[in-house]
Amino acid sequence: MLQVKDLSIGYEGKTVAENINFKVNSGDYLCIVGENGAGKSTLVKTLLRLQKPISGSIIFEEDGIGYLPQQTIVQKDFPASVWEIVLSGNLPHLGIKPFYTAEEKQRARESMNRMDIWELRRKCYRNLSGGQQQRVLLARALCASDKILFLDEPVSGLDPKVTADFYELTRELNQSGITVIMVSHDLQTVLNLSSHILHIGKEEIFYGKTADYLKSGMAKNFIYESSWEEDK
Repeated sequence: MLQVKDLSIGYEGKTVAENINFKVNSGDYLCIVGENGAGKSTLVKTLLRLQKPISGSIIFEEDGIGYLPQQTIVQKDFPASVWEIVLSGNLPHLGIKPFYTAEEKQRARESMNRMDIWELRRKCYRNLSGGQQQRVLLARALCASDKILFLDEPVSGLDPKVTADFYELTRELNQSGITVIMVSHDLQTVLNLSSHILHIGKEEIFYGKTADYLKSGMAKNFIYESSWEEDK
């Protein structure tokens, strides 16, 4: 579904990571981890075509990708109905049409039912709880693509119970056949959820199955450093 070859990424002419090679197959759950400043955010922007790579290639087999970005304070306070936000996930399919089609509205209904938020459709998004907002955004992402989802630090700012519920939801979506790519700093959860790991380090990069990652020196050092940071 996605193949990245010899990718170098950066901004303003400065390379922040290079020689990135990985692939994502249908049904994978790939988690992207790494130290702060190693290039995770730059990679996200490059994969989403928000900025150009310095060199290398990115090949998507699918036309669309469902994207759930990190939420800002402004986004959490967005004054629109749940129905309007979920329906806007169809924008990539809209083309030059001025209105949503019956098919696109049906896709929004199915996504909302899948996320168990149909009864919230008339509610204002800004008045929802954090967990409800994430379900709305997932429903929106599913309108864009029900084959591959890209989640960028999706549980930032959520309480532990809502976080656990959200992760379980992504597991269920993956088990239903949806491919998931998630950027996360929650290492323990990442190791429990993922089929594959892409670890972008400041000096080296690992890509492979999660079981193989756990045996690597990068994993051992990163787990130790993450545990030390949490204990401080």
